[in-house]
Amino acid sequence: MKVLLANPRGFCAGVERAIEIVERALALHGAPIYVRHEVVHNKFVVSSLKSKGAIFVEEIDEVPTGKVVIFSAHGVSKAVRQQADKLGAIIYDATCPLVTKVHKEVVHKQKQNHQVILIGHEGHPEVEGTLGQSAQGTSVKLIETIADVEKLNLNTKRLSYTTQTTLSTDDTQQIVDALKRKFPEIESPQKDDICYATQNRQDAVKTLMQDSDVLLVLGSNNSSNSNRLREIAEKMHKNAYLIDGAKEIQTSWLEGANTVGVTAGASAPEILVQEVVDYLRNHNATEIIEINGTKENVRFPIPKPLRQEKKC
Repeated sequence: MKVLLANPRGFCAGVERAIEIVERALALHGAPIYVRHEVVHNKFVVSSLKSKGAIFVEEIDEVPTGKVVIFSAHGVSKAVRQQADKLGAIIYDATCPLVTKVHKEVVHKQKQNHQVILIGHEGHPEVEGTLGQSAQGTSVKLIETIADVEKLNLNTKRLSYTTQTTLSTDDTQQIVDALKRKFPEIESPQKDDICYATQNRQDAVKTLMQDSDVLLVLGSNNSSNSNRLREIAEKMHKNAYLIDGAKEIQTSWLEGANTVGVTAGASAPEILVQEVVDYLRNHNATEIIEINGTKENVRFPIPKPLRQEKKC
């Protein structure tokens, strides 16, 4: 059996930044610190940070007054920020800069009296944060499918759309095309809102699955971008499995497979990939091949107060 490793895979710049912010806040302030929602959607990462003293909460009212609060990489609504401010908390914002870009687009377009349409998955924390950027008395329309486009009944011609950053590029383009057919004057974002890392990892899987019989995706069930990688393989009529680690692999998945593709979502660490490679070596894998792909050199700076190393 041959194993093909996708490139790029695993951590993106936004995830690396978010994890570093939590770790540096722990080093600077000591445990505990509080993180609003999972800082990134990965069980291994969250468990590791918990062991170091991070406490993950879903609502700000779970945080004691005056403590350290970190916003997750997915971003938060204006209301959540206001709640944290009222606590007198020390706040560090780990929102991915590419998500922040979407937030700013929403605010900017609403100031121009545009009705903003958001393409995204209802209930996802990034979507909730983006919807929560609306000015008082205005709203953002959330759509998920082409069918949702057909249901839109809008009286204004001042329209703009934006997207969740971790969607399928192919599926999203179909929805965008439907929007443009129905609303020819709708305005697009200045730059594509689906992040570079999501795009690159999806392209890598498309390449990988041309020569693979089955795909293993390292990523947690609540990771949007990881789920999209699995779906790409399935749309190519290949079996694909989303796993948190090598222990979840079932040997039946590998039966009859001459070539196994392996990738990792943007919030999954490389150590999990290597554990899967070790597992496959122990189950008849004789060749491990790194597939060439797009080189990534993006890095986002952390907040200035966390650039000091010494603990207070």
